[in-house]
Amino acid sequence: MINTDDIRAAVGSGLLTESQAASLTALSESRRGAREGLDPGDEPFELFRGFNEVFVMVGLVILAGGWVGVVGWTVYDQLETWRSTSIFYSGVSAVLLWLLSEYFVRRRRMVGPAILLTLMFAGNAGFGLVQQYAQVFMLAQEDYSSLILPGLLTVVAVLIFWLRFKVPFAMALIALGLFATALLAAAVQSGTPEDISDIFVFSAESNFAWITLALGVVTFVCAMYFDGSDPHRVTRRSAQGFWLHLVAAPMIINTVALSILSNEAGPKYSVILVAMAAFAIVAIVIDRRSFLLAAIAYVVSVLLTLNPALEDSSGAAVILGLGVFLVFLGAFWARIRAMFLNGLPLGRLRNYLPPAH
Repeated sequence: MINTDDIRAAVGSGLLTESQAASLTALSESRRGAREGLDPGDEPFELFRGFNEVFVMVGLVILAGGWVGVVGWTVYDQLETWRSTSIFYSGVSAVLLWLLSEYFVRRRRMVGPAILLTLMFAGNAGFGLVQQYAQVFMLAQEDYSSLILPGLLTVVAVLIFWLRFKVPFAMALIALGLFATALLAAAVQSGTPEDISDIFVFSAESNFAWITLALGVVTFVCAMYFDGSDPHRVTRRSAQGFWLHLVAAPMIINTVALSILSNEAGPKYSVILVAMAAFAIVAIVIDRRSFLLAAIAYVVSVLLTLNPALEDSSGAAVILGLGVFLVFLGAFWARIRAMFLNGLPLGRLRNYLPPAH
């Protein structure tokens, strides 16, 4: 392990500059909270690094609640100009959130407050842009076409926020924003679906299912781009891939699972298990437990939604099997992954995958 004395020696020998040494030390300290005590090959994950971050997050929530209350009463007192007043205070809120992010994200590098501030910035941007561009009379007539532009602009706003602060969680919000806007555009084009399942079922007459699957695949490709650029997972690019995998898996598996379950004929539960086995192989090869966990969690939620009382014993058996499967993989993940990597002809792709442990 390289310690502080080694870094100082590298600076003294001219191998590193003082600026590079400081950046390397800062990177090591920022990663220590998530990786200290982890087994080799484990997937780092942290929502906050200490109770002080929870303390700050609670403070931010109370601050935001008070600010919303004050602004709400101000808008209420000026009903004649409520729209322009709302837009103005949304702009003020964006500036305040940006300044708070400069301190807590860029300077203090807090994980929990960074996620919370990203959520607040996205929500505030969406609210302000809807006030600016949405047409109330169109919404009253169930015409949602005026929401497409605010949706796209909200995604752009979150993208700008990410370019500045590089909060990994922002990537998930960008993917979800594009997903929601694309579904909204499809609804405007082909009509609102009669049932929520039409969004995910291939047999439905609309193109919702194809849009959902395509966006899920694109999100997965973006996640793999970040993972491939950081196979040893030592930078924030790995965390960005983590959040994208959490979004991509439900998008893909929801479409596949509901399309399978909507078919009354055939061994649908067996096909579900085969589909989950394929997801597991992908997750093991790319070493992303988050991808598989999100997929299985969504399959279980779909099964419980369609059959909440578990009256069908086959559905209960599938859930039991998935639980056993997860526990087994959690116990022997590293060994199973090493076997897969040694047996699959991956070629140059190995250079973009985490090493086996």
